[in-house]
Amino acid sequence: MITVLAWRNLWRNYRRTLITVTSIIFAVMLALFVGSLNRGTHNQMIDSMSRFHTGYLQVQDSLYQDEPSLDNALYFDENLAAEIENAHPEILSLLPRLETFMLAASDEQTRGAMVLGVEPRKEQQLNDLTDRITAGSFFEPGDRAVVLAEGLAGRLNLTVGDSLILLGQGRFGMTAAGLYEIQGLVRHPIRDMNNQMVYMSLPEAQWLLSAEDYVSSILLTPTEVRHTDEIAASLRDQLDEGGLRILTWQEMMPEVLQLIELDIAQQYLMVGILYIVIGFGLFGTVLMMTLERLREFGVLLSVGMKRYQLCMVMFAETLLISLLGVMGGFLIGYPLIYFFYRNPIPLTGDMAAVVEEMGMGMEAALTFSIDPDIFWTQGLIIFILAFVICLYPIIKISRLNILEASRK
Repeated sequence: MITVLAWRNLWRNYRRTLITVTSIIFAVMLALFVGSLNRGTHNQMIDSMSRFHTGYLQVQDSLYQDEPSLDNALYFDENLAAEIENAHPEILSLLPRLETFMLAASDEQTRGAMVLGVEPRKEQQLNDLTDRITAGSFFEPGDRAVVLAEGLAGRLNLTVGDSLILLGQGRFGMTAAGLYEIQGLVRHPIRDMNNQMVYMSLPEAQWLLSAEDYVSSILLTPTEVRHTDEIAASLRDQLDEGGLRILTWQEMMPEVLQLIELDIAQQYLMVGILYIVIGFGLFGTVLMMTLERLREFGVLLSVGMKRYQLCMVMFAETLLISLLGVMGGFLIGYPLIYFFYRNPIPLTGDMAAVVEEMGMGMEAALTFSIDPDIFWTQGLIIFILAFVICLYPIIKISRLNILEASRK
């Protein structure tokens, strides 16, 4: 009965109701759009940096993070691989890497390089690395050849078929030197890494660096990013006694996390201002609905209607307006956001150059997210606003003098 009465009261002044509902729809749509775009951009940034650099999770020797030396490499065998894979059902894949810095030289040039021993098939599953080959081909497991990032190849003035000299220090101070044929060139999406990466087969890297059966880290990929912390906690419980350290992408890339937090704070500020404006608009509507009906309230109370019942009617009216606005915002906003989620907006010209200059390997496109919390959060904010605003008519009715109101 209260809901029916509140619904009829709303449409006694349908213009005011429509204007208020439309403003809420606009606010919800804009907030959804901004939130989805920000979340999509953050997810793309995290995904790119994780897939091509750190991984979502890493297993390392307990000393390696503080002193990234081959002396603190991790012994890796089938037993450890099975123990890690069985630690949590949401672990999708396991990828060992051996990483070190060496001097890379041609006949005329010398540059510092990051040498990465990898398993090509597993790298392809993680980041589609072999699809980024621009010249030649990627080596097969066990091949005594290397693949250079384009930027490093340009600095050394080398191309496919040329020879690359690698000189450095292996495990426990052993001399590491080798001459390798360049089998392919790859375009790494992260600018800094494109200027220094040398890929070689993991067994060959272990032999070169006198680190047979050792890796610097084991990268883990969860079935979904949201399982990262769960997997890390499970691994820490099971592998703690083995002298290993489990790191998440947040711990390995604190600067990226800080950048995301700053961006989220800016988003909250903008959306907060938007909702303050909409909140005053909704309050103005409720204020008018209350003040222009004081005589009506006095009459209703004088004929026997309880004050709490009248308060419930006003509360239902405010809630219905909010509900109409939120549902309208969802019905219009979700299809648009889903379309852009499936079809990211490509960036060209100066905007594409800006994204590339960031050096994080992000695709030059505006990507969106359809995570459920983006939607229910906006609805929750509107309903909280409605509850707060509804305090005014409730207080007004509770203090209303029936005789004075009836004479107005």
